Amino acid sequence: MDNVEILVVDGASNDRTPDIVKAFAEKYTNVRLISNSKKIVPVAMNLGIKNALGSIIVRLDAHAEYPQNYISTLVEWKQKLNATNIGCPIKTKVIHKTAKSTAIITVLSSKFGVGNGLFRTGVSEPVEVDTVPFGCFDREFVLKIGGYNEKLIRNQDIELNNRIIKNGGKIILIPYTSCTYYAREKWTSIAKNNYENGKWNLRTVYITNDFASLSLRHFIPLLFLLSIILPSLASLLYTPLLLLSGVSVGMYLLLYSFITLRTQKQGTNFFYVLWTFLVLHLSYGLGSLIGLFYFKDLQK
Repeated sequence: MDNVEILVVDGASNDRTPDIVKAFAEKYTNVRLISNSKKIVPVAMNLGIKNALGSIIVRLDAHAEYPQNYISTLVEWKQKLNATNIGCPIKTKVIHKTAKSTAIITVLSSKFGVGNGLFRTGVSEPVEVDTVPFGCFDREFVLKIGGYNEKLIRNQDIELNNRIIKNGGKIILIPYTSCTYYAREKWTSIAKNNYENGKWNLRTVYITNDFASLSLRHFIPLLFLLSIILPSLASLLYTPLLLLSGVSVGMYLLLYSFITLRTQKQGTNFFYVLWTFLVLHLSYGLGSLIGLFYFKDLQK
């Protein structure tokens, strides 16, 4: 596509990415390599947006796969619907399919695992939403509202989309194409990633001075974890209160056992799926809890 400019923003890769991109740039004049010395996503996005020549930005992350009609479909429907930012549903897959990774796919594709994000569950017609994955958006609009917040290591997309809506923009999810996200395949990797996601929840609110940067679903795992910890601590003074922690865990296991049965697909292991739900929620909740006390390195 001659009218498409490809900017590769590289965060000091050591896997020959710069050499490969330079080789393409020598062959194709619409390919450019940009260096991101700070190695974080919001800085990379701002570098790409500022250096772009076109009026529409389509974000493509390296850990995903996109069909041939991805860019053309997003741009076409963005113009038809007069959207400021437009996106499509994500299909979650893994490279190595095992009982464990299949359970992880099941949980990451469930609204009971990652919240009621329509971009994970899909839509049948265009719908206005509060955020979309990756996105296809107006360059000038995003520059006008300040671009990505470079202090946000996580949640930068949600926060940007929140500002887009506050400034009169419209975000739409369409069903006419999709992209594929390749998930982590180990429980330890899932736990580590979601711990960091959770830790950045209150940090995001602190940096932006705006609770609307996130939604209630981002804090539910923290509330679940506190429903276990607080009665347990209180039981040191009054032992029967420990029962409240037991009730909370019991209700969770009962509810998610039922959800696991409903979300199970052929070839999935019940206990693996249930364990993945638990790993996801507890690691996210623990990250949020640690985030309550972890502001010392932040500067507004």
